[in-house]
Amino acid sequence: MGYCGCSTIQELRERGRFVRITHAGLRESHVHDVIITKEAPNYWLE
Repeated sequence: MGYCGCSTIQELRERGRFVRITHAGLRESHVHDVIITKEAPNYWLE
């Protein structure tokens, strides 16, 4: 909730909104320049 600037769940319900992004935007929003030493079993990109 703090990420959205809301202090209560009710405020999050009133102020929250969904934003549509492209596939390229999703890929770009991931972390850059990180060296992965071991792949996580519960997370993957394509």
